[in-house]
Amino acid sequence: MKEFKLQLPNMPCRIALVAAEFNRFITTQLLEGAREGLVANGVKEQDIPVYWVPGAFELPLAADRVLQAGQADAVIAMGAVIRGETAHFDYVAGECARGIAEVSLKHGKPVIFGVLTTDSVEQAQARAARNKGNKGFDCAVAALNMLALASQLADQGQ
Repeated sequence: MKEFKLQLPNMPCRIALVAAEFNRFITTQLLEGAREGLVANGVKEQDIPVYWVPGAFELPLAADRVLQAGQADAVIAMGAVIRGETAHFDYVAGECARGIAEVSLKHGKPVIFGVLTTDSVEQAQARAARNKGNKGFDCAVAALNMLALASQLADQGQ
């Protein structure tokens, strides 16, 4: 059985960061973590465009437009949807996840789901912390691994 090992791509790539303004005190930390993860793995700052949208619900459309315009090889979509007292959380979180998956499949390019869906502000802050466990950084590594996998498969004619 042939096994593909995940590895970071050895090629120039452009990875767009699309972030929600809503809960910006969280998404800014995710964005910085993603940027740090990309730069630490060889992506140049000029190859990391940043796009802001009003909220998590708008992330799929923005990711779609970025890829449609040829502005990126991959997108990391980041936001923070924090549960409140109404069903709004369920609608936004579910549709955002579905939309991001659809955009990735439509374009055949990685669109990484970097949206925190938490029960509290404290949980969101813990997942966006700069010292360790920043999910933005994790999303950067995931995007690079997915680009590397796509490159490996293309090289193998698959």
